[in-house]
Amino acid sequence: MGMMLEKLVAYWAYPFVRYALAVGVLVALCAALLGVTLVLKRFSFIGDGLSHVAFGAMAVASVLNLASDMPLVMGVTVLCAVFLLGAGENSKIKGDAAMAMFSVGALAVGYLVMNLFSVSSNLAGDVCTTLFGATSILTLSKSDVWMCVILSALVVLLYVFFYHKIFAITFDESFASATGTNAKRYNLILAVVTAVVIVMAMNLVGSLLISALVIFPAMSAMRLFHSFKAVTIFSAGLSVFCAAAGIVVSILAGTPVGATIVTVEIITFVLCWGIGLAGRR
Repeated sequence: MGMMLEKLVAYWAYPFVRYALAVGVLVALCAALLGVTLVLKRFSFIGDGLSHVAFGAMAVASVLNLASDMPLVMGVTVLCAVFLLGAGENSKIKGDAAMAMFSVGALAVGYLVMNLFSVSSNLAGDVCTTLFGATSILTLSKSDVWMCVILSALVVLLYVFFYHKIFAITFDESFASATGTNAKRYNLILAVVTAVVIVMAMNLVGSLLISALVIFPAMSAMRLFHSFKAVTIFSAGLSVFCAAAGIVVSILAGTPVGATIVTVEIITFVLCWGIGLAGRR
């Protein structure tokens, strides 16, 4: 234990460790805040769908040799999120079908583009890195961190400012609309914010594991609490803890960052589920 603590203190002297923890905590916080609403609205799978869309956009951006792939990836992901959460309910192709089409289609097109126009000799490594996360979270620059801080602050401020409206459209969108709430506007805000969080999370856990950041903290909190506010607060705190613990364990043990964070979240879910069952007896 003492050796691990000394190792952790030694690593803390390196900026990349502090950057990784800062970004991991911020992304986990934002994902957990949105996760409660998305789970209750039965949009849990949207994180997975949008992450595949972001993967496709990132593949195209890499082939085009763009100086920064963020504008393209963010733009495409936001547009798809708006369709899925906003216009999707009024379209002929409904929620889950549209999400599956976007998800599988973007994943296939992204991989095909990377195969046909590969700019790297290690295609399998590049794809695996993007899908499952890698050490990119440990190679963040100061500008990457500041961008994450600004985007995360924007997400949290929007969530807090529109908290009551989000609460209304989460539980009864029809009633909220009947009482004068512009449900479409707030679904649009929710869609844009979700897309921003998904793109931020890709560097942390990879495309295939993003749903875990959205689902597990919310589901864990729901095992213990029953009010929306309590579930949201506990989910946010638990997500931050899991992200920090996962990154620390990953650095000390040399394990993949994304997979380690998700494993910690699975363990905490099992614990919360057990505590919830024991409390009902």
